[in-house]
Amino acid sequence: LVLRKRWEEVYELRECRKRVLIPLIRARLKAKQEQLSKAKEDGNDGNGDWMVPYVDTLLDLELPEEKRKLEEDQIVNLCWEFLGAGTDTTSTALQWIMANLVKYPEIQERLYDEIKSVVGQGAEQVKEEDLERMAYLKAVVLEGLRRHPPAHFVLPHAVKEDAELGGYTIPKDAIINFMVAEMGWNAEIWEDPMAFKPERFLNSAGGVEARGFDITGSREIKMMPFGVGRRICPASGFAMLHLEYFVANLVWLFKWRTVAGEEVDLSEKQEITTVMKNPLRAQISSRN
Repeated sequence: LVLRKRWEEVYELRECRKRVLIPLIRARLKAKQEQLSKAKEDGNDGNGDWMVPYVDTLLDLELPEEKRKLEEDQIVNLCWEFLGAGTDTTSTALQWIMANLVKYPEIQERLYDEIKSVVGQGAEQVKEEDLERMAYLKAVVLEGLRRHPPAHFVLPHAVKEDAELGGYTIPKDAIINFMVAEMGWNAEIWEDPMAFKPERFLNSAGGVEARGFDITGSREIKMMPFGVGRRICPASGFAMLHLEYFVANLVWLFKWRTVAGEEVDLSEKQEITTVMKNPLRAQISSRN
């Protein structure tokens, strides 16, 4: 077979997913059954005020046309898709952002100064409630997503009938691809687009939102790292929160420098996401 080794790697990855997730799925099914049984014994319907786990929705799901529930392999695939989409893209974006902070120490130090001004000298960590007061932090994250979107294109879409889009006629059944990276690198919209300049997202008062920048695309589309519209990434809010939280604490607790004799290489490599061709290597020291 062509690319036999790659197929073997894919197969082993699939088997690994099953080994990890199937015991957890079965354990959740058992716990769910015991929970419902106890609720029945106690004389209630078992619909208490608790959060419904994602796995429970898959265990309860029925395919009406086939009149059956999902098989274990199908649940594994859906769980992995859910986990992979929420972790791989975020970790990729985080590495790109930290790589630029290592490459451009003046940006890192400006961010550190902002964090210190918010949390105060001696704070053990940056807390979630602190993030809203860090405009430059948000600008750094936005610039990272603009310059290095983890996915260079979103899932393609097709139209069921002729449609008009931005002055173009889209014929029925035509497939449309939105090139996310090219949008963020468009020189007609972004000045010096290939440079890493977080300040482009700041207004004269030092705030981010006052400029009216809209990452969701509800008002305008200048970049769309999470997609836009009804099919926008459902976890975009969590992704932004996680990126801001991780970046803030990594910079607050550690000073990041280039390794002696090396330079940060921002070359790209296309895998499931667009990753660094040469993963980030940095010299890290405690700031305390």
